[in-house]
Amino acid sequence: MKVLVAAIAISLLVVGCGVYSFSSSTLGGIKTIAVPQFENKSLEYGIQEDLTSQVIDNFIADNTLKVVSQSDADAVLRGVVTKYERTYYTYDKNDNVSSYRVNITVDFTLEKKDGKVVLERKGMTDFGIYSAADETEQDGQVRAVDKLAQDIVDETTKSW
Repeated sequence: MKVLVAAIAISLLVVGCGVYSFSSSTLGGIKTIAVPQFENKSLEYGIQEDLTSQVIDNFIADNTLKVVSQSDADAVLRGVVTKYERTYYTYDKNDNVSSYRVNITVDFTLEKKDGKVVLERKGMTDFGIYSAADETEQDGQVRAVDKLAQDIVDETTKSW
């Protein structure tokens, strides 16, 4: 009887500890991706270039999907920066701004080669905070772009 209980326990342990994988089968057969330059509908000049570049770098680092040219890709990730804003974030005891928050909002779609949209997100927003005393708005932009790019890659590779 003890042997049977031990065998069942071991079987359940082995089954419960399966390896989690993002293979091409879990990504709908997508193994390669293209990321053309994001469009920019915000008023912040050049932000789409930074975001596109960071998304590509994050896909390469993630290594779930191989980044290739659009003609060779199983799927294409298209994005649009829809909004950029800088807002006050915190104040000091004299009611002076001590930090700012940069918000960047994007819409994006992942479309397979056959034209089927497999993922669409609207209004994804992330932010970066920077100190008014010793940093610039560019520091906040970099932080927001880094977070947003990681969120886009995570959504694309891990949300299925």
